[in-house]
Amino acid sequence: MSTIRLKNIRIFTNHGCLIEEEKIGSDYLVNLKVKADLSTAANSDQLKDTVDYVHLQYIVKNEMSIRSKLLEHVGQRIIDRIFKEISLVNTAEVTISKLNPPIGGDIKEVSVTMKSKRPTV
Repeated sequence: MSTIRLKNIRIFTNHGCLIEEEKIGSDYLVNLKVKADLSTAANSDQLKDTVDYVHLQYIVKNEMSIRSKLLEHVGQRIIDRIFKEISLVNTAEVTISKLNPPIGGDIKEVSVTMKSKRPTV
């Protein structure tokens, strides 16, 4: 099993429970790790045989653009979509960090990590 990571995808969007968060928005960092069997790609040297990280980034950016109150909700949507669109992925882990959260205090970030294995049919 091999691992592909996308680190610190920076996105400005408007998640959160507060009305201010919806109106003002905030900066987020998303880290994604997926595991897949990449042995075919290692031998073929063909993009069609691997997990395209451009596609992964597209999924992250697209799902992050859809407003949610909870980071847990966004994280699960990202994972579900990866499993739906990229059949090679066996496990996915996403960490979403809200930078400078409006929670009254000097806090650099809050983050939520979601991890799932591909459901068996």
